[in-house]
Amino acid sequence: MPPKGMPSFSTPTVGTNASVAADTKSYHYARLSDPPRTQVTDTDGHWLATFTDNAYTVTLSGEERTFTEPNAKDPVISTVWVRVLAAPFNGTVDENWLSHALNDHSPDVLAVAMQYITGAPPITDSNGLQFAGNASYGPVAADDTREEGGDFNDYLGIAWTFGGITHQPRGMFFRSMDCSGFMRMVWGYRSGLPLTYLPDGGKSIPRHSWEILSSGPGIVIIPDVNDSQITDFNHLVPGDLVFFHAKTEAHDPQIDHIGMYLGRDTAGNYRFISSRQKADGPTMGDFGGNSLLNGKGLYAQAFRAARRF
Repeated sequence: MPPKGMPSFSTPTVGTNASVAADTKSYHYARLSDPPRTQVTDTDGHWLATFTDNAYTVTLSGEERTFTEPNAKDPVISTVWVRVLAAPFNGTVDENWLSHALNDHSPDVLAVAMQYITGAPPITDSNGLQFAGNASYGPVAADDTREEGGDFNDYLGIAWTFGGITHQPRGMFFRSMDCSGFMRMVWGYRSGLPLTYLPDGGKSIPRHSWEILSSGPGIVIIPDVNDSQITDFNHLVPGDLVFFHAKTEAHDPQIDHIGMYLGRDTAGNYRFISSRQKADGPTMGDFGGNSLLNGKGLYAQAFRAARRF
């Protein structure tokens, strides 16, 4: 696991609603439904955090940050931070964990994802292993498209063992990650969620996008219903995994792309980040299709489901 506290590619700036909650007696709890979750506020009713039942993901109030890149028409400016628990939430808030998380300025899940976009500087651990920095999608194929197949350990250039079977890194995919490989890097290698290669009944993050939707950790927030476009975004929060059926020419309703919801941008659109062929790697930008869940663009029309790790 790389060291925590490495600098984020997206620079935080202190906002007026930055949260510091050292006094645990100031926490107030409310149980909410659809999905079942616990919302934490302070004595004045200001939102501090939300814990979702059976999910690792916790959303927290924190310093204001701007997420952007040259190809993104509109940036995401947000005070929501996303961190992960050591185990899925069982209904009881660990106030020591919460107090620490509200005052933690190290890169969260959203900032970690931004450490792989075009132009992101390389970051290495104490052993000299580069674990962040500009990532490609994959090598150029014979038809001038980018080949998919790069997992997180291909980017790293290290072997990784799943269930007793060791997967060696492939040189052609060095510093490359496809869409699911990118999510496995952000949530697994970097954030500590367990990883598998084949589905294991929801205990770990499997290799492929359709498997992550059907049998990944956490809970399904928006189910895939009859391969139809999702247009209701009320259940989404930053950090949610979003799934797409974009390869319509295959006449197969199987999910074929995965990304992560970042939040609403300054134009009010629902913007996500994913690793894509035409953009040649992770992007929240609009090259080769707008990174938006709403509207009539390629990915908006292909948006099918969401899961919260």
